[in-house]
Amino acid sequence: MDRFAAHDADRPPPPEPGLPYEELNEPQARAARHAAGPLLIFAGAGSGKTRVIVYRIANLIVTHRVPPYRILAVTFTNKAASEMKRRLEGLIGADIVKDLWVGTFHSVCARLLRRHHEAAGLDKNFIIYDDDDQRAVMNRVLKELNLDDRRYPPRQVLSRIHAEKQEGRGPGEFERKGYFDDAIVRCFEAYERHLKAASAVDFDDLLLSVLRLAEDPASLAGEDLRGRFRHVLVDEFQDVNQVQYRLVRAFCRSHDNLCVVGDDDQSIYRWRGADVQIVRGFRRDFPHAEVVKLEQNYRSVGHVVRGALGVIRHASDREPKELWTSNEDGALIDVVAADSEHDEAAWVVECVRELIAQGVSPNEIAVFYRIHAQSRVLEEVLREARIPYQIIGGTRFFERAEVKNLLSYLRVVANPRSDVDLNRIINVPARKIGQSTVDKLIQAADVLGVSLYEAITPLVEGAVPPSEMPGGQLPPLPTAAKRSLLGFRDLMQGLMTEARSASPSALAEEVLARSGYARMLEQDDSVEAEARLQNLRELVQSLVDYEQETLAAGDEATLSGYLERVSLVSDVDALVDMPKVAMMTIHAAKGLEFHAVFLTGMEEDLFPFRSQDPNRKGDIEEERRLAYVAITRARARLWITHAARRAIFGQTRYGLPSRFLADLPPAAVRPMATPTAMMAQRRGDVGGGGYAGSRSGGAGEARGFWEGRDRRPAAQPEERLAWSRFAAEGEPVRAPAPRGVERPERAPGERYVEREAVDAGGEGGEGLVLRRGTRVFHERFGPGVVESVDPGADPIATVKFSGWGKKRIKVAFLRAGS
Repeated sequence: MDRFAAHDADRPPPPEPGLPYEELNEPQARAARHAAGPLLIFAGAGSGKTRVIVYRIANLIVTHRVPPYRILAVTFTNKAASEMKRRLEGLIGADIVKDLWVGTFHSVCARLLRRHHEAAGLDKNFIIYDDDDQRAVMNRVLKELNLDDRRYPPRQVLSRIHAEKQEGRGPGEFERKGYFDDAIVRCFEAYERHLKAASAVDFDDLLLSVLRLAEDPASLAGEDLRGRFRHVLVDEFQDVNQVQYRLVRAFCRSHDNLCVVGDDDQSIYRWRGADVQIVRGFRRDFPHAEVVKLEQNYRSVGHVVRGALGVIRHASDREPKELWTSNEDGALIDVVAADSEHDEAAWVVECVRELIAQGVSPNEIAVFYRIHAQSRVLEEVLREARIPYQIIGGTRFFERAEVKNLLSYLRVVANPRSDVDLNRIINVPARKIGQSTVDKLIQAADVLGVSLYEAITPLVEGAVPPSEMPGGQLPPLPTAAKRSLLGFRDLMQGLMTEARSASPSALAEEVLARSGYARMLEQDDSVEAEARLQNLRELVQSLVDYEQETLAAGDEATLSGYLERVSLVSDVDALVDMPKVAMMTIHAAKGLEFHAVFLTGMEEDLFPFRSQDPNRKGDIEEERRLAYVAITRARARLWITHAARRAIFGQTRYGLPSRFLADLPPAAVRPMATPTAMMAQRRGDVGGGGYAGSRSGGAGEARGFWEGRDRRPAAQPEERLAWSRFAAEGEPVRAPAPRGVERPERAPGERYVEREAVDAGGEGGEGLVLRRGTRVFHERFGPGVVESVDPGADPIATVKFSGWGKKRIKVAFLRAGS
């Protein structure tokens, strides 16, 4: 009997509550009752996979008497892990759940690495470097190696390094293919050296360090890791990379109790190392695995489910699954043609207004886009409309400068060898330590082979030996610089002493007080300084919350524990459950669901996005899976928009509707066009907002507008969009105009002037008489409503344009709205 088994025998069995299996359908119950051996669960979108995982864990504990601390359940977000724990507490009780190992790959590995830090060559208080920290290290490396950061951009170099690490390779296994790769290897080696010197790891190292121990047959730490868990469950298995897969297999080396839950149709993270072939090849690695398919969707209405299936059904090499639902059909999927990105944004915001007016909470509404660059116009229009929103994946709280400064102070207190953090705060607030002094400190640290903190004293005392670098002996520091460096050293030593007895939150308060950072912001009587102070107070409150949580869990609140938690916060974890419309890329939306979803920018070369790398293959297949993920986030309402022209990346593109729109079942779709799009169509505009079809001889009437969509880029002539089938159902529905630009139906060419009390006069193009409320059209801004006119020889009108807001325009450039 091994030490784990002996410990298991000493523990009393958990209570035996009755598990309500009647809440599960037949495939769910079969997966939940599975107890031994490999199990592969293909879980379609919205099919209740979290419920199955929760019930399976409860079944192992209640029915099969598996001690909870012998069960490992890993997923990809802290949010998902928290939800799993919450549901388990409702089934088997909080006292049992607290002993389970439930968390993300990174949080679980960080916890294991704390236990075996010595075997991994790390200090107990090792630091986890985030993206900014990693770039800071790489900038130092490039300078050290005398490499031009324009030829070797830090982000690009780090991307290559992370790609190697995600395959489990270090600098020694790097496959060189040219001079550029030779430089990458040198950077890789220096980067690893700097991390080791700082007792720091990046996110990839958290997993790699544990993997190397777990796969080492001669390591005592590896023996502990391989025997620690009796059952391993992996959620979102389609998103694992090679290192993560090797890791869970190492944990299951002495048994085959590996349960994986995933959906190859939702594999969308290839760019960060995920390999969809792992889930598809699971039965090859485990020939005796039981396979269960969850195909009933409980989340979405019928039209959304059928739309999603229509898109994903055309994917190549997918595991056959037929997503279905017993939910009502619900509203049709509205596919809306807009004239431009501004017209698109104005229309989306008006629909959001209507949803809120109908009683839908803003936090049940989401706006998706393929890339972050699309968000600017949407954000501007939401702000103008005073609709509260939050952007997921933008600047997060823990990435704000003042927050990172305080965290860097705390990280140096916990680990003085962290050069990145010390370099960040050595002159914050300003203490007369200039860049010249910092450069000398860096040189001294390199010569002595120590950290920046350890190099302060010998540099001040002139005890740095001559080096082989140009210049030889470092020139002595000015007296003022010596005084400032020693003052900083004494400050940090005092804080390190304080840290031995103070709680993490009390230590943070001390840092703010002793460093003078709080006083600096208080003396700066500005709104920005007040906002920074509020963020710092929020960070201290975050520490207090952490202390209370750990106390309630019966654990000890430590500074290193808090810093680890902060390092592992993800974009999705920043989603606050408050009445704000959520804006995010589709990648960030994975795992979320909303009552109403707006999927914007559904145009060729934008979605599917055209990669700049012509050697990448399989991009279209991943883009198709991404579209499937986006559609299945909607529970009740789904709008998909595409624009005829879009200003993005510094140029105006004339777009064709995405090929994925042609895969939507016609019976589930209602084609629509915004009033601006219909106006542009009637005008036959090309340069001023015309459609792709109009450039080839005119698109004709509304029916032709949709038929004109049956065009594709020349690169794919064999795959034609089938928009004509929508035309067979009749003309597209006229989408409601955004507020302020409503127009009554009237005969072609008929002028319409809304007469109000304010008559500003003024004569525009075509002899148009302008008054407040007059509908006008501008070549660039589209339709608008006149709010006032400044008369004169060259009158100027203030016009509110759909999606653009108020603009002052010379009347001569306006035409009558039609």
